[in-house]
Amino acid sequence: MNIITIVAIVSLIGIGVLHFYWALGGKVWLNKSIPTINGKPLLHPGKIATIVVGIVLIGFAWIASALSFGDLYSTLYGKYIVYFGWIVSGIFIVRAIGDFNTVGFFKKIKTSDFALYDTKFYSPYALFIGIVFALLSYQV
Repeated sequence: MNIITIVAIVSLIGIGVLHFYWALGGKVWLNKSIPTINGKPLLHPGKIATIVVGIVLIGFAWIASALSFGDLYSTLYGKYIVYFGWIVSGIFIVRAIGDFNTVGFFKKIKTSDFALYDTKFYSPYALFIGIVFALLSYQV
């Protein structure tokens, strides 16, 4: 489980850093990261929202690290970290299922750049992270 956890942690940190890059004006992969309808983006996240998402993703990486490598029984907040692990698992599993329109395995719109990447990468990744967090939270 350690290697899978390390992959999850490193990827969450990487995606968090990617959000910081976008918040600072970076454009690489940005057009494939926001759902669109008829070529128009559904979201227009600002810099602050993008930074917050980056921080949250890195926080999720910390939770995975604490669940896998930390001694939760010796910490004051150990049981809360387990609860957060279950919450993160739920967030990512719900993300993988999607909104039945533009994101997730059950989306209706499947022809945009985002939809293609979502089907091949984003939704499977979300399911992977959701399962990893469920296993980490369960094993503690």
